[in-house]
Amino acid sequence: MEIIFKEVNVHNWEKCVDLKVSEDQKNFVAANWYSLLQAKFYEEEELYPIAIYDGDTMVGFLMYCLDIEEGRNRWEMCRLMIDKKYQGKGYGKKTLDKLLNHIREKYGNIEFYTSIEPDNIVAQKLYESMGFKKTGEILWGEEVMMVQL
Repeated sequence: MEIIFKEVNVHNWEKCVDLKVSEDQKNFVAANWYSLLQAKFYEEEELYPIAIYDGDTMVGFLMYCLDIEEGRNRWEMCRLMIDKKYQGKGYGKKTLDKLLNHIREKYGNIEFYTSIEPDNIVAQKLYESMGFKKTGEILWGEEVMMVQL
């Protein structure tokens, strides 16, 4: 497994939009087309959409951002999805490890955040395995988690 991050661009955006989670996960993460539109037009935050590849095969999508709403001013992962064909093979953990290393190299030893739907036990276990802990904060009905890099 060779996880590579590539920008979503004119050459790969359609493949990114075609990636899907399983039916029982659809309520846990926004559709990739929505995330790409949000990154393009949402001016209140710096949004960084990234295609996740294993070699030449796109296996997922993530997006991180600088959340400046309501004075939060913090870096966070706002999307992570692995296509249903590639789930259960370790891509989520490898991707998250690579992202945390990228954030640490780019921004230093910072607090890094994400949030989960309360019913998304699989994501919670993944994030906890990477050092994230619940903060007690609730945003948009989701539980906020944080890891110190």
